[in-house]
Amino acid sequence: MGVYSGRGSRLTNGKVTATDLEIILDDSDATTLLRLRGRLSIDSAPAFRDQLLAVLRGQSTRTVVDMTEVSYIDISGIATLLEGLKIARRGQNILCLQGLQGRVLHLFEFAGLLDLFETNGGGSASSASKVS
Repeated sequence: MGVYSGRGSRLTNGKVTATDLEIILDDSDATTLLRLRGRLSIDSAPAFRDQLLAVLRGQSTRTVVDMTEVSYIDISGIATLLEGLKIARRGQNILCLQGLQGRVLHLFEFAGLLDLFETNGGGSASSASKVS
């Protein structure tokens, strides 16, 4: 497991802390989990993009982005997820979202993006959000 960050990061005792976004990476099996905490914005999206693309280009066949603790997302965060989805599909990988809620979920619903992503359970993100 590793911890990475967006803007304003610093290394402390082997962990990286961030002012905007914390990225916790767990790649213990064929599925890689990226757990996000904080704001996925223009300031933090480049660090998230670097980490997401590295995972998608690695050995994992399934990548899950847990957005349960994402309090805010802007267009740069959405663009990063869409770029990751494109790369995942090109590489025969699966990119899943989980934990969409509140304003973040509303933005994905409003933009019509839920059906593009799978959920950790295998269905579309839209069907999972309606069940939760």
